[in-house]
Amino acid sequence: MNLATLSVSQLADQSLSLSERARFCCQLAKQLEKAGEYEAACEGLSDFWPKREGEPTLEGIDRTTQGHVLLRIGSLTGWLGSAHQSEGSQEKAKNLITRSIEVFEEVGQPQEATEARCDLALCYWREGAFDEARIILRDVLREIPDTNSELKAVALVRGAIVERTATRYNEALSMLNQASPLVAATGNDALAGTFHNQLATVLENLSRVEQGETYRDRALIEYEAASFHFEQAGHNRYRALVENNLGYLFYTIRNFEEAHKHLNRARRLYLDVKDIGGVAGVDETRARTLLAEGRLTEAERFAHAAVKTLDVGGKQSLLAEALTTHGTILASMGKTGRAKAALERAVEVAQTSGDLEGAGRAHLNTIEQLGQQISVDELVSNYQAALDLLQTSQDPATTSRLIACAQKVIGTLAVEVDKDEEATSVDVPSWDGFSFKQEVLDYEKAIISRALRDTGGAVTKAARLLGFNHHQSLIALINSRHKGLLGVRSAVRKRRRSIIKAGKNSGKKSELSSLKS
Repeated sequence: MNLATLSVSQLADQSLSLSERARFCCQLAKQLEKAGEYEAACEGLSDFWPKREGEPTLEGIDRTTQGHVLLRIGSLTGWLGSAHQSEGSQEKAKNLITRSIEVFEEVGQPQEATEARCDLALCYWREGAFDEARIILRDVLREIPDTNSELKAVALVRGAIVERTATRYNEALSMLNQASPLVAATGNDALAGTFHNQLATVLENLSRVEQGETYRDRALIEYEAASFHFEQAGHNRYRALVENNLGYLFYTIRNFEEAHKHLNRARRLYLDVKDIGGVAGVDETRARTLLAEGRLTEAERFAHAAVKTLDVGGKQSLLAEALTTHGTILASMGKTGRAKAALERAVEVAQTSGDLEGAGRAHLNTIEQLGQQISVDELVSNYQAALDLLQTSQDPATTSRLIACAQKVIGTLAVEVDKDEEATSVDVPSWDGFSFKQEVLDYEKAIISRALRDTGGAVTKAARLLGFNHHQSLIALINSRHKGLLGVRSAVRKRRRSIIKAGKNSGKKSELSSLKS
């Protein structure tokens, strides 16, 4: 790309002021970022971000330009963290972007603040905090002026990504339909490619839900369109993403030969741009494909590699998915202990990140794969947890799994009742009314309540006291398991509203959907 050949030293020859040069570098970095050229974008900002692990250099530039520098560096930190699986990268990106929002609001630049919130939502989505991402994007769509059709198109497409990832396919499709004419009007190939890729993925999910070949055929056409636009934009990372999605589609219809062809292309493209997070995603898809073929040893190797890579990054929802796949494969190999540990960790990772449906699906996998190897109490506990976590799911496939698992649990309980009746002569101690799970939850609630009380309701500070790496983990625990503590953390929610304007949330709550991204 021609933009990549420009350097900061060339800019210096144009006798620009430091602030003017910083703004030009931000514009250059933004264009390179759109094309997936993250390393080149970082080079373009090197005068203002000399050490990527360090703070931006903001001295000598005006306040508005400081906001632009913070935004670009924050956005790149998120993208690079996703690609390189850098620990803590999304939290760092969120902090930088939030600082840029504060600057833009301070200097009276509401449109720039809105654009920054759109990037902030992506960081939450990568972590699996779908509700947070949804809230931010809902506010963004409300704030965007009618004149800025491109930003509205971006926000709608990103909203569809969140909704699809949370398995809310109808909401995702509605947002994409709204975005369609806006995307076409921009002439932006990278955005058009993202739009067609998301539409294809939603249609692919709908084809499985409704068992319709028409949706699948349309999905193939949309993937082809996405690949064309990404090639035009020179965006090899996203070309790899399309190939991975095609591999997944062919795996689901058991055309394994075609699936492996696309997965081979995806892996090569990701390796070319040194995107190890993308490679891990391909390895997870490959593991599913090999499992379906009955090639368990190879499947376990690829699943283990995916978990190992994703374990050090911030893409918690994808890590939970990889752990679920790994646990399923281990169960198929008869390695019950390791399978149970992997599935239990999948539940924990998904739930603490805010991906409640991912946690629920991991519970269902435990029932489906280990129903005969775990105790009746564990079986019932897993089903109750899945039912709680998936009660608002809009995915018909999830409903079918819940029903099938209920039948399995009921069948197992019936067998146990028969055993108890045969063993009535056996004298056993009474534990009437005792629930280990409830005792643990009560203790957990008491500790969290104490931490919130001692910090005056400040969730970030309470999370540090409790040993969490990210405050989002504590927020997810409160939202999912201890809703009675929501009032105690009100002070923190008030602070967030002042930063991302969550206080304006009114109207219908949009919901989301989940498949491969």
